[in-house]
Amino acid sequence: KNYKYTLENSYNLGLAENDDDPLLDAKIITPYINLLYGILTIKKGYKWDGPSGPTIDTKNFMRGSLVHDALYQLIREKHLTQIPYRKIEDKILKKICLQDGMSGFRANYIYKSVRRFGAKAVESDFLEAP
Repeated sequence: KNYKYTLENSYNLGLAENDDDPLLDAKIITPYINLLYGILTIKKGYKWDGPSGPTIDTKNFMRGSLVHDALYQLIREKHLTQIPYRKIEDKILKKICLQDGMSGFRANYIYKSVRRFGAKAVESDFLEAP
């Protein structure tokens, strides 16, 4: 697949919201993504396609799309299950977009869109050629 973006430096982000967050239990190490005890590390060289769907690539959507794509990849690769993680990951996308200055209206629209249409993107054959 042709990706639009390549991460120039590794990126770390604490994801856990509270002591009961299931992300705290994750112990995942892959070539480009680690998720250890609620800390996400996306390594230099990771490639992603940016925001998807009927939208435009704006600065306030780039970090959210990076994190969301990496987390969805962990579901596709069966490191995480769709339930409960997909909904958690969709909420993280919305939170990051709001932190980065996206309007509440657009962030809510994006959240509702990934909730409604994102299930296909976590299927293991999503990125395979037809």
